[in-house]
Amino acid sequence: MNIRPDQETFAFSAETLRIDEAAETERVVSALRAQLRGMRKRGLVLGLSGGIDSSVSVALAVRAVGAKNVFCLFMPENDSDPESLRLGRLVAETFGVEAIVEDIGPTLAAMGCYERRDAFIRELVPDYGPGWASKIVIANALEGDGYNISSLVVQDPGGKRTKLRMPPSVYLGIVAATSMKQRTRKQLEYYHADRLNFAVLGTPNRLEYDQGFFVKNGDGAADVKPIAHLYKSQVYALAAYLGVPEEICRRPPTTDTYSLEQTQEEFYFSLPYDRMDICLYGLNTGLSAEDVGRAADLSAAQVDRVWADIAAKRKATRYLHLGPQLVQPVAEIGE
Repeated sequence: MNIRPDQETFAFSAETLRIDEAAETERVVSALRAQLRGMRKRGLVLGLSGGIDSSVSVALAVRAVGAKNVFCLFMPENDSDPESLRLGRLVAETFGVEAIVEDIGPTLAAMGCYERRDAFIRELVPDYGPGWASKIVIANALEGDGYNISSLVVQDPGGKRTKLRMPPSVYLGIVAATSMKQRTRKQLEYYHADRLNFAVLGTPNRLEYDQGFFVKNGDGAADVKPIAHLYKSQVYALAAYLGVPEEICRRPPTTDTYSLEQTQEEFYFSLPYDRMDICLYGLNTGLSAEDVGRAADLSAAQVDRVWADIAAKRKATRYLHLGPQLVQPVAEIGE
């Protein structure tokens, strides 16, 4: 899929990322079946958020092992958008899979997730408390060079929003507390996988996997990740082919993590997914910034800034892809 095109005959555009949906579906399904045989597992467990990635993953899982061998979890918490649960149920009904609700809000409250997060926010906004809401946003990668700086957005009970720069300690504290959400969800996925002798299916697409858009030992933990090689636009193409409900295909990608509504673009990627796909593909296949810019409606200088941001994220999140580091390999178990 990522062979460098012939520069003399090739005109790069979004169409370059087109895939044969039927062939790709068969390839993923065959790989899942082989992987499960190797792990001696008979089915798949995954969290179903009502987003495009988990919806496509459910459809692929059903093709691979049948609906009766796919088990889904809805895991809302205090900050979740109720729309996510509604759409998740729609997906489960569409593909005929068993799904249950595991409300993780009480667990997170007991662990101090919300209290810890709010304490860090109050270092900047002393009045922050009940009736307030918040999110983290990132600076636009096109607006400058170097690392993008994240900001805190708070909304008071009257609806007034304020954007503030965060010192590193506040940013890290908010993220650390918020990451409890993804790690709690994964704990439940593995509980159900263990009791059913199923494997846990992770749902990152290529943008998320490449750029470290996941929590280590949270949503980054899984036994199989069947769409991690697919660009986001390719995931949307599979969604249409596999019969994912149109309502979900039209929904903008969201994090559904913070109490204020938040797109993935403003939280992490800085550009819409289709333009990020083009930039990442161009970087991965050695295209020129000029060719990529024409395809993404960006200047060559803007493409260079996006590529610099990709490189920075790859460097900063490399440890997320690493397993536990050993002093020396343990040859007897193949490490």
